[in-house]
Amino acid sequence: MARGATVGSGSVRQQRSERGCPGRDLFLSVPLKNLTGKMSTNENANTPSARLNRFKNKGKDSTEMRRRRIEVNVELRKAKKDDQMLKRRNVSTLPDDATSPLQENRGNQVLAHWSVEEIVKGVNSNNMELQLQATQAARKLLSREKQPPIDNIIRAGLIPKFVSFLGRADCSPIQFESAWALTNIASGTSEQTKAVVDGGAIPAFISLLASPHTHISEQAVWALGNIAGDGSAYRDLVIKYGAIEPLLSLLAVPDLSSLASGYLRNVTWTLSNLCRNKNPAPPIEAIQQILPTLVRLLHHDDPEVLADTCWAVSYLTDGSNDRIEVVVKTGLVPQLVRLLGCSELPIMTPSLRAIGNIVTGTDEQTQIVIDSGALAVFPSLLSHHKNNIQKEAAWTMSNITAGRQDQIQRVVDHGLVPYLIGILRKGDFKSQKEAVWAVTNYTSGGTIDQIVYLVQAGVLEPLLNLLSTKDSKTVLVILDAVSNIFLAAEKINETEKLCLMIEECGGLDRIEALQSHENEQVYRASSTIIEKYFSAEEEEDQNVVPDSTADSYTFQIQDSTPNSFNF
Repeated sequence: MARGATVGSGSVRQQRSERGCPGRDLFLSVPLKNLTGKMSTNENANTPSARLNRFKNKGKDSTEMRRRRIEVNVELRKAKKDDQMLKRRNVSTLPDDATSPLQENRGNQVLAHWSVEEIVKGVNSNNMELQLQATQAARKLLSREKQPPIDNIIRAGLIPKFVSFLGRADCSPIQFESAWALTNIASGTSEQTKAVVDGGAIPAFISLLASPHTHISEQAVWALGNIAGDGSAYRDLVIKYGAIEPLLSLLAVPDLSSLASGYLRNVTWTLSNLCRNKNPAPPIEAIQQILPTLVRLLHHDDPEVLADTCWAVSYLTDGSNDRIEVVVKTGLVPQLVRLLGCSELPIMTPSLRAIGNIVTGTDEQTQIVIDSGALAVFPSLLSHHKNNIQKEAAWTMSNITAGRQDQIQRVVDHGLVPYLIGILRKGDFKSQKEAVWAVTNYTSGGTIDQIVYLVQAGVLEPLLNLLSTKDSKTVLVILDAVSNIFLAAEKINETEKLCLMIEECGGLDRIEALQSHENEQVYRASSTIIEKYFSAEEEEDQNVVPDSTADSYTFQIQDSTPNSFNF
Protein backbone atom coordinates (compact mmCIF):
# COMPACT_ATOMS: atom_id res chain seq x y z
CA MET A 1 0.00 0.00 0.00
CA ALA A 2 1.43 3.32 -1.04
CA ARG A 3 2.36 5.75 1.69
CA GLY A 4 0.46 9.00 1.66
CA ALA A 5 -0.10 12.14 3.62
CA THR A 6 -1.31 11.68 7.15
CA VAL A 7 -4.63 13.15 8.03
CA GLY A 8 -6.26 14.20 11.22
CA SER A 9 -5.04 14.76 14.69
CA GLY A 10 -1.80 13.41 16.02
CA SER A 11 -1.68 10.03 17.66
CA VAL A 12 -1.56 9.77 21.39
CA ARG A 13 0.45 7.28 23.35
CA GLN A 14 -0.83 6.04 26.63
CA GLN A 15 0.95 4.46 29.51
CA ARG A 16 -0.25 2.45 32.44
CA SER A 17 0.46 3.42 36.01
CA GLU A 18 1.38 1.61 39.18
CA ARG A 19 -1.33 0.03 41.27
CA GLY A 20 -2.85 1.84 44.10
CA CYS A 21 -2.02 5.31 42.76
CA PRO A 22 -4.64 7.84 43.80
CA GLY A 23 -6.67 9.61 41.18
CA ARG A 24 -8.74 8.65 38.18
CA ASP A 25 -8.72 9.63 34.56
CA LEU A 26 -11.89 11.17 33.19
CA PHE A 27 -11.55 8.63 30.42
CA LEU A 28 -11.30 5.60 32.65
CA SER A 29 -13.67 4.90 35.43
CA VAL A 30 -11.30 2.01 35.84
CA PRO A 31 -7.94 1.26 37.29
CA LEU A 32 -4.29 1.89 37.24
CA LYS A 33 -2.33 4.86 36.05
CA ASN A 34 -2.69 8.31 34.74
CA LEU A 35 -1.22 11.44 33.60
CA THR A 36 -3.09 13.45 31.10
CA GLY A 37 -3.79 12.60 27.53
CA LYS A 38 -3.89 15.29 24.89
CA MET A 39 -6.75 14.73 22.49
CA SER A 40 -7.96 16.91 19.68
CA THR A 41 -11.21 17.53 21.46
CA ASN A 42 -10.36 20.64 23.42
CA GLU A 43 -11.90 23.97 22.58
CA ASN A 44 -9.16 25.22 20.32
CA ALA A 45 -8.52 21.85 18.78
CA ASN A 46 -9.50 22.85 15.28
CA THR A 47 -7.18 25.77 14.81
CA PRO A 48 -4.56 25.11 12.11
CA SER A 49 -1.69 25.30 14.61
CA ALA A 50 -3.40 22.91 16.99
CA ARG A 51 -4.01 20.42 14.21
CA LEU A 52 -0.42 20.67 13.02
CA ASN A 53 0.82 20.01 16.53
CA ARG A 54 -1.22 16.86 16.69
CA PHE A 55 0.70 15.21 13.89
CA LYS A 56 2.81 12.50 15.41
CA ASN A 57 6.55 13.08 15.29
CA LYS A 58 6.12 16.74 14.30
CA GLY A 59 7.99 18.44 17.09
CA LYS A 60 6.27 16.46 19.81
CA ASP A 61 8.13 15.35 22.90
CA SER A 62 7.68 11.88 24.36
CA THR A 63 5.14 13.04 26.92
CA GLU A 64 2.84 14.51 24.29
CA MET A 65 3.06 11.33 22.29
CA ARG A 66 1.61 9.30 25.11
CA ARG A 67 -1.73 8.84 26.61
CA ARG A 68 -1.06 8.12 30.26
CA ARG A 69 -3.66 7.18 32.76
CA ILE A 70 -4.00 6.09 36.34
CA GLU A 71 -5.32 2.62 36.63
CA VAL A 72 -5.99 0.83 39.87
CA ASN A 73 -4.89 -2.67 39.15
CA VAL A 74 -7.54 -4.73 40.78
CA GLU A 75 -8.41 -6.40 37.55
CA LEU A 76 -5.33 -8.15 36.31
CA ARG A 77 -3.85 -8.93 39.70
CA LYS A 78 -6.76 -10.02 41.77
CA ALA A 79 -6.51 -13.45 43.21
CA LYS A 80 -3.83 -16.05 42.94
CA LYS A 81 -0.35 -15.97 41.50
CA ASP A 82 -1.24 -13.94 38.44
CA ASP A 83 -2.00 -11.07 40.78
CA GLN A 84 1.65 -11.06 41.80
CA MET A 85 1.09 -10.55 45.47
CA LEU A 86 2.79 -7.69 47.27
CA LYS A 87 3.28 -9.61 50.52
CA ARG A 88 2.93 -13.20 51.59
CA ARG A 89 2.57 -14.94 54.90
CA ASN A 90 4.25 -18.27 55.60
CA VAL A 91 1.53 -20.55 56.92
CA SER A 92 3.31 -23.82 56.17
CA THR A 93 3.17 -26.52 58.82
CA LEU A 94 6.17 -28.46 57.55
CA PRO A 95 9.15 -26.74 59.16
CA ASP A 96 8.38 -28.12 62.62
CA ASP A 97 9.18 -31.54 61.30
CA ALA A 98 10.92 -31.32 57.98
CA THR A 99 12.58 -28.00 57.31
CA SER A 100 13.50 -26.72 60.73
CA PRO A 101 16.28 -28.52 62.64
CA LEU A 102 14.37 -28.32 65.91
CA GLN A 103 14.18 -32.02 66.60
CA GLU A 104 17.13 -32.10 68.96
CA ASN A 105 16.56 -31.92 72.70
CA ARG A 106 12.83 -32.14 72.30
CA GLY A 107 12.10 -33.79 75.60
CA ASN A 108 9.91 -30.82 76.41
CA GLN A 109 7.52 -30.42 73.53
CA VAL A 110 6.32 -26.91 72.77
CA LEU A 111 3.04 -26.18 74.50
CA ALA A 112 0.06 -26.51 72.19
CA HIS A 113 -1.13 -22.97 72.85
CA TRP A 114 0.88 -20.21 74.44
CA SER A 115 -0.66 -16.91 75.43
CA VAL A 116 1.12 -13.73 74.40
CA GLU A 117 2.01 -13.18 78.07
CA GLU A 118 3.64 -16.61 78.27
CA ILE A 119 5.55 -15.91 75.07
CA VAL A 120 6.85 -12.60 76.46
CA LYS A 121 7.98 -14.37 79.64
CA GLY A 122 9.73 -17.10 77.70
CA VAL A 123 11.43 -14.79 75.21
CA ASN A 124 12.75 -12.59 78.04
CA SER A 125 14.05 -15.51 80.10
CA ASN A 126 17.74 -16.35 80.25
CA ASN A 127 17.11 -19.92 79.18
CA MET A 128 17.89 -20.51 75.49
CA GLU A 129 15.60 -23.53 75.23
CA LEU A 130 12.72 -21.55 76.72
CA GLN A 131 13.46 -18.63 74.40
CA LEU A 132 13.37 -20.99 71.45
CA GLN A 133 10.08 -22.57 72.52
CA ALA A 134 8.50 -19.17 73.12
CA THR A 135 9.68 -17.88 69.74
CA GLN A 136 8.31 -20.95 68.01
CA ALA A 137 5.01 -20.50 69.85
CA ALA A 138 4.87 -16.90 68.60
CA ARG A 139 5.61 -18.06 65.08
CA LYS A 140 2.76 -20.57 65.28
CA LEU A 141 0.33 -17.88 66.41
CA LEU A 142 1.48 -15.63 63.57
CA SER A 143 1.07 -18.49 61.08
CA ARG A 144 -2.60 -18.99 61.87
CA GLU A 145 -4.74 -18.85 58.76
CA LYS A 146 -7.29 -16.56 60.39
CA GLN A 147 -6.69 -13.40 62.41
CA PRO A 148 -3.07 -13.84 63.49
CA PRO A 149 -2.48 -11.62 66.56
CA ILE A 150 0.14 -9.45 64.86
CA ASP A 151 -0.71 -6.26 66.76
CA ASN A 152 -0.69 -8.08 70.11
CA ILE A 153 2.81 -9.40 69.39
CA ILE A 154 3.98 -5.90 68.38
CA ARG A 155 2.42 -4.25 71.45
CA ALA A 156 4.10 -6.83 73.67
CA GLY A 157 7.45 -5.40 72.51
CA LEU A 158 8.67 -8.71 71.06
CA ILE A 159 10.08 -7.41 67.76
CA PRO A 160 13.43 -6.14 69.14
CA LYS A 161 13.98 -9.54 70.81
CA PHE A 162 13.15 -11.42 67.63
CA VAL A 163 15.54 -9.18 65.66
CA SER A 164 18.29 -9.88 68.20
CA PHE A 165 17.65 -13.62 67.79
CA LEU A 166 18.38 -13.26 64.05
CA GLY A 167 22.01 -12.72 64.98
CA ARG A 168 22.29 -15.89 67.09
CA ALA A 169 24.50 -17.85 64.73
CA ASP A 170 25.20 -20.25 67.59
CA CYS A 171 21.55 -21.35 67.55
CA SER A 172 20.21 -21.70 64.03
CA PRO A 173 16.75 -22.93 65.18
CA ILE A 174 16.03 -19.65 66.96
CA GLN A 175 17.31 -17.71 63.94
CA PHE A 176 14.84 -19.58 61.78
CA GLU A 177 11.85 -19.25 64.13
CA SER A 178 12.40 -15.54 64.73
CA ALA A 179 12.92 -14.94 60.98
CA TRP A 180 9.66 -16.73 60.26
CA ALA A 181 7.78 -14.79 62.94
CA LEU A 182 9.12 -11.46 61.65
CA THR A 183 8.30 -12.44 58.06
CA ASN A 184 4.67 -12.91 59.00
CA ILE A 185 4.53 -9.65 60.93
CA ALA A 186 6.00 -7.87 57.88
CA SER A 187 3.30 -9.48 55.70
CA GLY A 188 0.67 -7.37 57.39
CA THR A 189 -0.27 -3.71 57.09
CA SER A 190 2.19 -0.90 56.42
CA GLU A 191 2.16 -0.05 60.15
CA GLN A 192 3.02 -3.63 61.02
CA THR A 193 5.79 -3.71 58.43
CA LYS A 194 7.07 -0.41 59.85
CA ALA A 195 7.38 -2.00 63.28
CA VAL A 196 9.66 -4.68 61.82
CA VAL A 197 11.78 -2.11 59.96
CA ASP A 198 11.99 0.16 63.01
CA GLY A 199 13.22 -2.82 65.00
CA GLY A 200 16.31 -2.96 62.81
CA ALA A 201 15.34 -6.08 60.88
CA ILE A 202 16.53 -5.10 57.38
CA PRO A 203 20.32 -5.30 57.97
CA ALA A 204 19.82 -8.38 60.15
CA PHE A 205 17.92 -10.17 57.37
CA ILE A 206 20.49 -9.14 54.77
CA SER A 207 23.20 -10.73 56.94
CA LEU A 208 21.13 -13.92 57.08
CA LEU A 209 21.08 -14.21 53.28
CA ALA A 210 24.56 -15.70 53.60
CA SER A 211 23.48 -18.25 56.22
CA PRO A 212 24.87 -21.75 55.58
CA HIS A 213 21.38 -23.07 56.33
CA THR A 214 19.24 -22.86 53.21
CA HIS A 215 15.93 -22.70 55.07
CA ILE A 216 17.18 -19.70 57.09
CA SER A 217 18.52 -17.94 54.02
CA GLU A 218 15.20 -18.53 52.26
CA GLN A 219 13.23 -17.13 55.18
CA ALA A 220 15.39 -14.00 55.08
CA VAL A 221 14.68 -13.70 51.33
CA TRP A 222 10.97 -13.96 52.04
CA ALA A 223 11.07 -11.35 54.81
CA LEU A 224 12.96 -8.86 52.63
CA GLY A 225 10.40 -9.44 49.88
CA ASN A 226 7.58 -8.54 52.26
CA ILE A 227 9.37 -5.40 53.41
CA ALA A 228 10.24 -4.28 49.86
CA GLY A 229 6.68 -5.04 48.75
CA ASP A 230 5.29 -2.46 51.17
CA GLY A 231 6.13 0.44 48.86
CA SER A 232 8.82 2.61 47.33
CA ALA A 233 10.30 3.87 50.61
CA TYR A 234 11.03 0.47 52.15
CA ARG A 235 12.00 -0.98 48.76
CA ASP A 236 14.67 1.69 48.48
CA LEU A 237 15.73 1.15 52.08
CA VAL A 238 16.26 -2.57 51.40
CA ILE A 239 18.32 -1.58 48.34
CA LYS A 240 20.25 1.06 50.30
CA TYR A 241 21.23 -1.47 52.97
CA GLY A 242 22.85 -3.54 50.20
CA ALA A 243 20.43 -6.43 49.66
CA ILE A 244 20.77 -6.77 45.90
CA GLU A 245 24.27 -8.21 45.67
CA PRO A 246 23.77 -10.99 48.28
CA LEU A 247 20.36 -11.77 46.78
CA LEU A 248 21.80 -12.12 43.29
CA SER A 249 24.67 -14.22 44.62
CA LEU A 250 22.09 -16.81 45.74
CA LEU A 251 21.39 -17.39 42.05
CA ALA A 252 25.02 -17.32 40.96
CA VAL A 253 25.10 -21.00 40.07
CA PRO A 254 25.90 -22.54 36.67
CA ASP A 255 22.46 -24.13 36.42
CA LEU A 256 19.41 -22.55 38.05
CA SER A 257 17.69 -25.93 37.93
CA SER A 258 20.08 -27.11 40.59
CA LEU A 259 18.26 -24.88 43.09
CA ALA A 260 15.17 -26.10 44.91
CA SER A 261 12.12 -24.78 43.07
CA GLY A 262 10.60 -23.16 46.16
CA TYR A 263 13.85 -21.39 46.94
CA LEU A 264 14.23 -20.09 43.39
CA ARG A 265 10.62 -18.91 43.37
CA ASN A 266 11.10 -16.97 46.60
CA VAL A 267 14.25 -15.24 45.39
CA THR A 268 12.55 -14.36 42.08
CA TRP A 269 9.49 -12.98 43.86
CA THR A 270 11.65 -10.83 46.16
CA LEU A 271 13.63 -9.51 43.18
CA SER A 272 10.34 -8.61 41.49
CA ASN A 273 9.29 -6.62 44.57
CA LEU A 274 12.58 -4.72 44.35
CA CYS A 275 11.53 -3.71 40.82
CA ARG A 276 8.03 -2.75 41.84
CA ASN A 277 6.32 0.54 42.71
CA LYS A 278 6.74 4.06 41.42
CA ASN A 279 6.95 7.60 42.74
CA PRO A 280 9.83 7.14 42.77
CA ALA A 281 10.77 4.23 40.56
CA PRO A 282 13.67 2.04 41.78
CA PRO A 283 17.16 3.56 41.40
CA ILE A 284 18.39 3.05 37.85
CA GLU A 285 21.66 1.57 39.15
CA ALA A 286 19.72 -1.10 41.05
CA ILE A 287 17.72 -1.96 37.94
CA GLN A 288 20.89 -2.33 35.89
CA GLN A 289 22.28 -4.61 38.58
CA ILE A 290 19.20 -6.86 38.61
CA LEU A 291 18.43 -7.03 34.88
CA PRO A 292 21.02 -9.62 33.79
CA THR A 293 19.58 -12.05 36.34
CA LEU A 294 16.03 -11.32 35.17
CA VAL A 295 17.08 -12.07 31.60
CA ARG A 296 18.45 -15.40 32.80
CA LEU A 297 15.30 -16.18 34.79
CA LEU A 298 13.15 -15.47 31.71
CA HIS A 299 14.69 -18.59 30.16
CA HIS A 300 13.90 -20.85 33.12
CA ASP A 301 11.12 -23.41 32.80
CA ASP A 302 9.30 -23.02 36.12
CA PRO A 303 5.92 -21.32 35.53
CA GLU A 304 5.98 -19.37 38.82
CA VAL A 305 9.50 -18.15 38.21
CA LEU A 306 8.53 -17.06 34.70
CA ALA A 307 5.38 -15.29 35.93
CA ASP A 308 7.19 -13.30 38.63
CA THR A 309 10.04 -12.45 36.27
CA CYS A 310 7.55 -11.15 33.70
CA TRP A 311 5.90 -9.05 36.41
CA ALA A 312 9.33 -7.64 37.29
CA VAL A 313 9.92 -6.70 33.64
CA SER A 314 6.46 -5.13 33.48
CA TYR A 315 7.30 -2.92 36.48
CA LEU A 316 10.62 -1.87 34.99
CA THR A 317 9.06 -0.94 31.64
CA ASP A 318 6.34 1.08 33.33
CA GLY A 319 8.07 4.44 33.06
CA SER A 320 9.88 6.92 30.90
CA ASN A 321 11.47 6.07 27.55
CA ASP A 322 14.96 5.99 29.05
CA ARG A 323 13.84 3.38 31.60
CA ILE A 324 12.18 1.35 28.86
CA GLU A 325 15.45 1.57 26.92
CA VAL A 326 17.47 0.14 29.83
CA VAL A 327 15.25 -2.95 29.67
CA VAL A 328 14.98 -3.24 25.88
CA LYS A 329 18.73 -3.04 25.28
CA THR A 330 19.27 -6.24 27.29
CA GLY A 331 17.74 -8.08 24.32
CA LEU A 332 14.95 -9.69 26.34
CA VAL A 333 12.05 -8.65 24.06
CA PRO A 334 12.12 -11.76 21.80
CA GLN A 335 11.90 -14.07 24.84
CA LEU A 336 9.12 -11.91 26.28
CA VAL A 337 7.24 -12.31 22.99
CA ARG A 338 7.74 -16.09 23.13
CA LEU A 339 6.22 -16.12 26.62
CA LEU A 340 3.38 -13.91 25.37
CA GLY A 341 2.45 -16.76 23.07
CA CYS A 342 2.26 -19.37 25.82
CA SER A 343 -1.14 -20.62 26.93
CA GLU A 344 -0.62 -20.11 30.66
CA LEU A 345 -2.54 -17.07 31.87
CA PRO A 346 -0.25 -16.28 34.85
CA ILE A 347 2.66 -15.87 32.39
CA MET A 348 0.73 -14.38 29.48
CA THR A 349 -0.79 -11.63 31.65
CA PRO A 350 2.43 -9.96 32.86
CA SER A 351 4.25 -10.53 29.56
CA LEU A 352 1.41 -8.73 27.76
CA ARG A 353 1.60 -5.91 30.29
CA ALA A 354 5.36 -5.62 29.72
CA ILE A 355 4.99 -5.61 25.92
CA GLY A 356 2.21 -3.05 26.27
CA ASN A 357 4.45 -0.84 28.39
CA ILE A 358 7.33 -1.05 25.90
CA VAL A 359 5.18 0.17 23.00
CA THR A 360 4.27 3.30 24.99
CA GLY A 361 7.89 4.27 24.30
CA THR A 362 9.56 5.51 21.15
CA ASP A 363 8.82 4.30 17.63
CA GLU A 364 12.18 2.51 17.72
CA GLN A 365 11.26 0.65 20.90
CA THR A 366 7.90 -0.25 19.39
CA GLN A 367 9.69 -1.52 16.28
CA ILE A 368 11.74 -3.95 18.37
CA VAL A 369 8.48 -5.46 19.64
CA ILE A 370 7.14 -5.72 16.08
CA ASP A 371 10.40 -7.18 14.76
CA SER A 372 10.32 -9.79 17.53
CA GLY A 373 7.11 -11.19 16.04
CA ALA A 374 4.66 -9.92 18.65
CA LEU A 375 1.89 -9.06 16.17
CA ALA A 376 1.52 -12.71 15.19
CA VAL A 377 0.29 -13.46 18.73
CA PHE A 378 -2.37 -10.74 18.75
CA PRO A 379 -5.18 -12.56 16.90
CA SER A 380 -5.44 -14.93 19.86
CA LEU A 381 -5.01 -12.12 22.41
CA LEU A 382 -7.63 -9.84 20.84
CA SER A 383 -10.11 -12.71 20.80
CA HIS A 384 -9.12 -14.22 24.17
CA HIS A 385 -11.90 -15.57 26.39
CA LYS A 386 -10.62 -13.44 29.29
CA ASN A 387 -11.86 -9.87 28.95
CA ASN A 388 -8.81 -8.46 30.70
CA ILE A 389 -6.48 -10.01 28.14
CA GLN A 390 -8.60 -8.57 25.32
CA LYS A 391 -8.52 -5.16 27.00
CA GLU A 392 -4.75 -5.16 27.53
CA ALA A 393 -4.19 -6.41 23.96
CA ALA A 394 -6.38 -3.64 22.54
CA TRP A 395 -4.55 -1.09 24.73
CA THR A 396 -1.26 -2.37 23.32
CA MET A 397 -2.61 -2.09 19.78
CA SER A 398 -3.66 1.52 20.45
CA ASN A 399 -0.05 2.40 21.14
CA ILE A 400 1.21 0.58 18.07
CA THR A 401 -1.32 2.36 15.85
CA ALA A 402 -0.05 5.60 17.41
CA GLY A 403 3.22 4.85 15.64
CA ARG A 404 4.60 5.34 12.15
CA GLN A 405 2.69 4.55 9.00
CA ASP A 406 4.85 1.50 8.32
CA GLN A 407 3.97 0.23 11.81
CA ILE A 408 0.27 0.77 11.12
CA GLN A 409 0.83 -1.19 7.89
CA ARG A 410 2.24 -4.11 9.89
CA VAL A 411 -0.97 -4.12 11.92
CA VAL A 412 -2.92 -4.28 8.64
CA ASP A 413 -0.67 -6.98 7.17
CA HIS A 414 -1.11 -9.19 10.24
CA GLY A 415 -4.88 -9.05 9.75
CA LEU A 416 -5.49 -7.34 13.08
CA VAL A 417 -7.97 -4.68 11.94
CA PRO A 418 -10.90 -7.16 11.79
CA TYR A 419 -10.10 -8.26 15.35
CA LEU A 420 -10.25 -4.66 16.57
CA ILE A 421 -13.55 -4.23 14.75
CA GLY A 422 -14.76 -7.45 16.38
CA ILE A 423 -14.06 -5.95 19.82
CA LEU A 424 -15.91 -2.77 18.82
CA ARG A 425 -18.87 -4.96 17.88
CA LYS A 426 -19.08 -7.32 20.82
CA GLY A 427 -16.24 -6.85 23.31
CA ASP A 428 -16.86 -5.81 26.89
CA PHE A 429 -16.96 -2.03 27.33
CA LYS A 430 -13.45 -1.68 28.79
CA SER A 431 -12.04 -3.52 25.78
CA GLN A 432 -14.21 -1.49 23.42
CA LYS A 433 -12.79 1.75 24.82
CA GLU A 434 -9.24 0.54 24.10
CA ALA A 435 -10.26 -0.54 20.58
CA VAL A 436 -11.74 2.94 20.04
CA TRP A 437 -8.38 4.46 20.93
CA ALA A 438 -6.63 2.02 18.59
CA VAL A 439 -8.91 3.02 15.70
CA THR A 440 -8.66 6.74 16.40
CA ASN A 441 -4.87 6.63 16.60
CA TYR A 442 -4.89 4.64 13.34
CA THR A 443 -6.99 7.34 11.64
CA SER A 444 -4.72 10.05 13.05
CA GLY A 445 -1.51 8.75 11.59
CA GLY A 446 -2.55 6.43 8.78
CA THR A 447 -2.21 7.00 5.06
CA ILE A 448 -5.25 7.57 2.84
CA ASP A 449 -4.97 3.96 1.67
CA GLN A 450 -4.88 2.66 5.24
CA ILE A 451 -7.94 4.68 6.24
CA VAL A 452 -9.82 3.52 3.11
CA TYR A 453 -8.99 -0.07 4.10
CA LEU A 454 -10.26 0.55 7.64
CA VAL A 455 -13.60 1.80 6.29
CA GLN A 456 -13.83 -1.07 3.81
CA ALA A 457 -13.20 -3.50 6.67
CA GLY A 458 -16.46 -2.31 8.24
CA VAL A 459 -15.33 -0.03 11.06
CA LEU A 460 -18.06 2.61 10.72
CA GLU A 461 -21.15 0.85 12.05
CA PRO A 462 -19.67 -0.63 15.28
CA LEU A 463 -17.67 2.55 15.91
CA LEU A 464 -20.71 4.81 15.49
CA ASN A 465 -22.92 2.48 17.55
CA LEU A 466 -20.65 3.23 20.52
CA LEU A 467 -21.67 6.90 20.34
CA SER A 468 -24.59 5.85 22.54
CA THR A 469 -22.26 5.22 25.48
CA LYS A 470 -22.55 7.47 28.51
CA ASP A 471 -18.75 7.84 28.67
CA SER A 472 -18.12 11.35 27.30
CA LYS A 473 -14.39 10.80 26.78
CA THR A 474 -14.99 7.75 24.62
CA VAL A 475 -17.61 9.66 22.60
CA LEU A 476 -15.09 12.45 21.98
CA VAL A 477 -12.46 9.97 20.85
CA ILE A 478 -14.95 8.38 18.41
CA LEU A 479 -15.91 11.78 17.02
CA ASP A 480 -12.21 12.49 16.51
CA ALA A 481 -11.94 9.30 14.44
CA VAL A 482 -14.99 10.29 12.39
CA SER A 483 -13.42 13.69 11.70
CA ASN A 484 -10.18 12.04 10.65
CA ILE A 485 -12.00 9.70 8.26
CA PHE A 486 -13.84 12.66 6.75
CA LEU A 487 -10.53 14.46 6.20
CA ALA A 488 -9.31 11.43 4.27
CA ALA A 489 -12.56 11.33 2.27
CA GLU A 490 -12.18 15.00 1.37
CA LYS A 491 -8.75 14.35 -0.09
CA ILE A 492 -10.16 11.76 -2.51
CA ASN A 493 -13.51 13.48 -3.12
CA GLU A 494 -15.45 10.74 -1.39
CA THR A 495 -17.15 12.92 1.24
CA GLU A 496 -20.66 12.36 -0.14
CA LYS A 497 -20.12 8.61 -0.21
CA LEU A 498 -18.95 8.67 3.41
CA CYS A 499 -21.99 10.73 4.42
CA LEU A 500 -24.28 8.15 2.82
CA MET A 501 -22.48 5.26 4.54
CA ILE A 502 -22.73 6.97 7.92
CA GLU A 503 -26.40 7.75 7.37
CA GLU A 504 -27.19 4.21 6.23
CA CYS A 505 -25.81 2.59 9.37
CA GLY A 506 -27.66 4.97 11.67
CA GLY A 507 -24.58 6.99 12.50
CA LEU A 508 -26.05 10.32 11.45
CA ASP A 509 -28.93 9.95 13.92
CA ARG A 510 -26.44 9.20 16.68
CA ILE A 511 -24.24 12.19 15.83
CA GLU A 512 -27.29 14.48 15.63
CA ALA A 513 -28.50 13.27 19.02
CA LEU A 514 -25.17 14.34 20.53
CA GLN A 515 -25.94 17.98 19.71
CA SER A 516 -28.07 18.04 22.84
CA HIS A 517 -25.42 16.29 24.95
CA GLU A 518 -24.78 17.70 28.42
CA ASN A 519 -21.02 17.72 27.80
CA GLU A 520 -20.10 20.91 25.94
CA GLN A 521 -17.12 19.35 24.17
CA VAL A 522 -19.32 16.55 22.83
CA TYR A 523 -21.92 19.10 21.73
CA ARG A 524 -19.28 21.21 19.92
CA ALA A 525 -17.57 18.24 18.22
CA SER A 526 -20.82 16.69 17.00
CA SER A 527 -22.18 20.06 15.81
CA THR A 528 -18.97 20.70 13.87
CA ILE A 529 -19.34 17.41 11.98
CA ILE A 530 -23.02 18.03 11.24
CA GLU A 531 -22.46 21.60 10.07
CA LYS A 532 -19.46 20.73 7.94
CA TYR A 533 -20.66 17.53 6.29
CA PHE A 534 -24.42 17.08 6.83
CA SER A 535 -25.83 20.60 6.50
CA ALA A 536 -28.50 21.63 3.97
CA GLU A 537 -28.44 19.86 0.62
CA GLU A 538 -25.78 21.38 -1.59
CA GLU A 539 -25.49 21.31 -5.31
CA GLU A 540 -24.23 17.96 -6.38
CA ASP A 541 -20.67 17.81 -7.60
CA GLN A 542 -21.02 16.75 -11.23
CA ASN A 543 -17.72 14.88 -10.99
CA VAL A 544 -18.95 12.62 -8.21
CA VAL A 545 -22.13 10.78 -9.06
CA PRO A 546 -23.09 7.96 -6.72
CA ASP A 547 -24.71 4.91 -8.28
CA SER A 548 -26.78 3.05 -5.75
CA THR A 549 -26.33 -0.72 -5.66
CA ALA A 550 -27.71 -3.38 -3.36
CA ASP A 551 -24.74 -3.34 -1.06
CA SER A 552 -23.02 0.02 -1.30
CA TYR A 553 -22.32 3.05 -3.43
CA THR A 554 -19.66 2.97 -6.11
CA PHE A 555 -17.93 6.17 -7.02
CA GLN A 556 -16.46 7.40 -10.27
CA ILE A 557 -13.59 9.65 -9.21
CA GLN A 558 -12.73 12.68 -11.31
CA ASP A 559 -9.86 12.14 -13.71
CA SER A 560 -7.45 14.43 -11.91
CA THR A 561 -7.24 11.97 -9.01
CA PRO A 562 -4.33 9.59 -9.63
CA ASN A 563 -5.87 6.62 -7.84
CA SER A 564 -9.45 5.54 -7.43
CA PHE A 565 -10.79 4.57 -4.06
CA ASN A 566 -13.98 2.84 -3.10
CA PHE A 567 -15.06 3.29 0.50
